[in-house]
Amino acid sequence: MEKSLQQIVEIGEALSHPVRLKLLYLLDERERYVYELAKDLDLSRQVVNLHLKRLEKAGFVESDLRLEDDDMRAKKFYRLKKFEVSLGMEDLKKIFG
Repeated sequence: MEKSLQQIVEIGEALSHPVRLKLLYLLDERERYVYELAKDLDLSRQVVNLHLKRLEKAGFVESDLRLEDDDMRAKKFYRLKKFEVSLGMEDLKKIFG
């Protein structure tokens, strides 16, 4: 798949932070609710949400809102999307050549 310069930058930025890499690792085990991820990482939900938004924008994760049976509040769950990251000179030649 041919990547645009913007897509390459978004992928690079998404993978450039240790917390985001840890989130990918945790989501590979199973889908999770934001609160659960925040607890596992010992971070606030707001910080985890910012990292997850960056990963979602780059196409690494997807989310959906759900109402739980025992709690009528909407909860946002995240799951890992199948991905493979590669960048070669051919990609750069198509952009800059």
